[in-house]
Amino acid sequence: MKGRPPIQPIAERFPALEEQEVVLTFIAPGAKAVQVAGTFNGWRPEANPLEQTGAEEWTARLKLKSGQYEYRFVVDGVWSDDPQAGQTAVNPYGGLNSVFQVGLDDRTDLL
Repeated sequence: MKGRPPIQPIAERFPALEEQEVVLTFIAPGAKAVQVAGTFNGWRPEANPLEQTGAEEWTARLKLKSGQYEYRFVVDGVWSDDPQAGQTAVNPYGGLNSVFQVGLDDRTDLL
């Protein structure tokens, strides 16, 4: 096996597979708990509770690979739309899911 280059970690060979930080914020006056559920966590709100970062602002920091994700916020047990979402998609329950895109890692330019 002489002359073979050393094996690079997967993330260096395929930057799209590396997770990136995504920050979601939601304004919820008077809320006691805010969670987010989506395609990134199996639609389980308890997997990603948001942290209260201001009087009315709640924030979640997620580590996600590049791709498109659908989600909804859950405010005190009530599923809610994200008014800041740039895109939506119809869900099977007759409502809309919010959509966001995680782009490729900047290091892709090195390939």
